[in-house]
Amino acid sequence: MSFRYFVYISDAKVEMLLQQIDPGAMRKRSSEVGLGLQFLTAKRSGETLAGAERTARLEKVVRYLGDFGDLGTVEAPGQFFWGLMPLRWGPTVGADGFPMVYFGGRAGGTVLGLGGSRAHMFGTPPGGEQQVLPMGRSMLPSLLEGLNRVDGEEAPDAVRAATDALRGPAQTMEFIAKRLMDEPGADGERVLLGSPLYVALVD
Repeated sequence: MSFRYFVYISDAKVEMLLQQIDPGAMRKRSSEVGLGLQFLTAKRSGETLAGAERTARLEKVVRYLGDFGDLGTVEAPGQFFWGLMPLRWGPTVGADGFPMVYFGGRAGGTVLGLGGSRAHMFGTPPGGEQQVLPMGRSMLPSLLEGLNRVDGEEAPDAVRAATDALRGPAQTMEFIAKRLMDEPGADGERVLLGSPLYVALVD
């Protein structure tokens, strides 16, 4: 049996998608029974779900995307894409001076890059990322600004350079990401850039 060890979950994306899939999923209902002078009344109160439900909310979104969403693969991405492949990764400071995390690898003729905020890394303490970005890392302009682009460099070349610059051993990882860019690159390669919903180590 293979286990997934989550290293990244974008709670912001999960909550945004979950509210569209099931608006009531972000609240749990508890019933309080009150005894009035002449009658019995019941009232409901909503309580925001705690962080212990983090992976449960993610799994609900993943199931919905698999059953009803435009979920493709690295080779044939839809609005979202799933993958299981060796990736190198690590935290970095973007060219715009703000921190980020970047995952990169190659699958066949595809150069893959996944980038997001360090705040969504597992183990990041609350408030651990104090800098406030002008625009979230899940947006294409912000993510491209985070890559170490040289002046005039085309976006696919910047993704390829950022992926090639990663050091350390590759690890087998599973992920689902929102497709941000899918364009031809140099030497006949295809360049795919996404913003991850989750990334997990897989044994």
